[in-house]
Amino acid sequence: MKRCVVLYSRLYLRLFSQHPFIGIPPHGLQLFVRRSLSQSLSSSRSTNTRPFPDYSPKKPTIKESELVHQISNTIKLRRSEPLGRILKPYKSKFRSDHLIWVLMNIRNDYELVLDFFHWACLHRDLNLESRCTVVHIAVAAKDLKMAHGLIYDFWAKPNLDINHSFNQFVERLIYTYKDWGSDPNVFDVFFQVLVEAGMLNEARKFFEKLFNYGVIISVDSCNLYLTRLSSNSDMLGMAIKVFSEFPQVGVCWNTTSYNIIMNSLLQLGKIKEAHHILVRMENKGCIPDVVSYSTIINGYCQVGELQKVLWLINEMQMKGLKPNSYTYNSIILVLCRSGRVVEGEKILREMMNQGVFLDNVIYTTLVDGFCKLGNTQAAYKLFDEMESRKIAPDFISYTALLCGLSQSGKFEEAEKLFSEMLCNGLEPDEVTYTALIDGYCKSGEMKKAFSLHNQMVQNGLTPNVVTYTALADGLCKCGELDTANELLHEMCRKGLQLNICTYNSIVNGLCKQGNILQAVKLMEEMQEAGMHPDTITYTTLMDAYCKTGEMVKAHELLREMLDKGLRPTVVTFNVLMNGFCMSGMLEDGEMLLKWMLEKGIMPNATTYNSLMKQYCIKNNMRCTTEMYRGMCTQGVIPNSNTYNILIKGHCKARNMKEAWFLYKEMAEKGFNLTASSYNALIKGFFKRKKLLEARELFEEMRRRGLVVEAEVYNIFLDINYEEGNIETTLELCDEAIEKCLVEKARNGKQ
Repeated sequence: MKRCVVLYSRLYLRLFSQHPFIGIPPHGLQLFVRRSLSQSLSSSRSTNTRPFPDYSPKKPTIKESELVHQISNTIKLRRSEPLGRILKPYKSKFRSDHLIWVLMNIRNDYELVLDFFHWACLHRDLNLESRCTVVHIAVAAKDLKMAHGLIYDFWAKPNLDINHSFNQFVERLIYTYKDWGSDPNVFDVFFQVLVEAGMLNEARKFFEKLFNYGVIISVDSCNLYLTRLSSNSDMLGMAIKVFSEFPQVGVCWNTTSYNIIMNSLLQLGKIKEAHHILVRMENKGCIPDVVSYSTIINGYCQVGELQKVLWLINEMQMKGLKPNSYTYNSIILVLCRSGRVVEGEKILREMMNQGVFLDNVIYTTLVDGFCKLGNTQAAYKLFDEMESRKIAPDFISYTALLCGLSQSGKFEEAEKLFSEMLCNGLEPDEVTYTALIDGYCKSGEMKKAFSLHNQMVQNGLTPNVVTYTALADGLCKCGELDTANELLHEMCRKGLQLNICTYNSIVNGLCKQGNILQAVKLMEEMQEAGMHPDTITYTTLMDAYCKTGEMVKAHELLREMLDKGLRPTVVTFNVLMNGFCMSGMLEDGEMLLKWMLEKGIMPNATTYNSLMKQYCIKNNMRCTTEMYRGMCTQGVIPNSNTYNILIKGHCKARNMKEAWFLYKEMAEKGFNLTASSYNALIKGFFKRKKLLEARELFEEMRRRGLVVEAEVYNIFLDINYEEGNIETTLELCDEAIEKCLVEKARNGKQ
């Protein structure tokens, strides 16, 4: 029976130490092993525990005893005199050995002990035994801060032989323990200092040495050790091993311990194992707190598993735990990454209602999310709200908004914000400058882009490959391919390695110029240079072929792409879809959509928009409506373009009731009508004698500064003239001449 216990115990310990998250053995075996282990450990402790040594310091001579007696009495009888003055007669005769003997006489007066120790340190280099003695006295007096300082000062000495000093200190600390303090907290303090000093291997050796004396380091000190291990990416495995092994010798982990190890597992990408630890905590008698749940929630947020996040929040709230700012920030981040920024803002409002602390990280996450969706108005509103709440935006906040404004072509606002950033003493980095440069390049304002590039260099910042790629891309779009090539040579001279994005910019530029053969040749050169074309390269070329109606070649590129193991994106399929639709191949477009759904490739609004647009042009609103319903069934959210296509289609088919409903729906969602949609709606309502709606839209269109068609102006000129509104008629007449005729003349000259 005893042999079986030993075998099972060894097997269980070996499995658990190598695989701490392996499945638990059957219940009966588990209890059997645990009881056996418990009995084994307790018996080994009782039989193998080493007693602390008896303290027997060096004996003083008669002459030394007399001097020690004199010093002790002088110290005890002092009143308010400084110790340095009353001990001056003994200064020349005092040696480090005398300190121990004097301390034996004054040990019960802690303040006196400290004063005398500090005086002795000023006049002699004291030995380790003296230091350890005072450390014990400090701990016995509950002055752990002083004990910590005395130990830490020793390790702060320069040119210290760590191994030799460690062994000596441990030996002296144990040797003086029994007679000078017998308070086990002293070992906790020493262990903590080792951990704080980064001496993690020595801390582990000390832990094991103490176990031989029957002393277990406290869980708080062990948590400090776990924290330091988990803060080093190379020691995460050691942290998990320690977490598995220490309970075997009596350490009882608490909630903080579990939180630390869950975080370590997340750093290793082991979210499922971390979640298993959360579940296991309660079985071990530890109640998960907000930090426990927030840690796992953050882990699932990092991998985008929103459903598990929502489930954990529900479980957390059922246990009476309120999410903190860290929890909320993780949720907002994952919502923004998945494009659900509006829901993220709702979380922000919930935080406000619950009085949760808000910081610039949360606001910046939402600002960045709205900017990525192209909704700079919402982003700016949050940015202003942040400032009104006295939450100072940092340079990351400014950079996020600057990126959004630049990408949206709102350069006046971007320049104003950039100046504000500089005035607030925030220094832009390469990312900030590159965001602005990229925006200018996309809008073809190359002079401003290069001006910013020069300013960036003057400020001591080095343009990176992304900066140069943005400039090259801008030059290509402006048709300046030779200048773009010169820029690429400059990159190479500066030691910057061309990446796939740089090549893709040139390929895109060649395609925009209609030079597809040169673009194909460059793709071949990329492969020769060891740079493999990616999905974007192929998609760019496919787009060029689709726009020239060469659908066979576009299809061939798709096959080549698939053969090379490249996964097409929804953009790739949208390019093909647009090509089919523009070529009038609507059946092929529908087949492509069906194939995408069968393969689990989720189409987006652009995919459906291409098909709906062509059906609207053909005045086939039945197919358009079916396509729109199918889109909604698949959970694809309509965008601004979707509504504008549908509204124009219904207006053309004279379905004004449906068009008006869609207009109201899109307005509620924050989308705006285009000028052509306004014109279509106004003409449609006029033909149906719905003058009130037509007039409302006409005035709204004028307020927004959109271009009104001459036909629409004529409608309202006639209406106002018939109603006798001569002033309004003349005003509209002047406006029509300025907006239509003058604008037309300008465009003609261009």
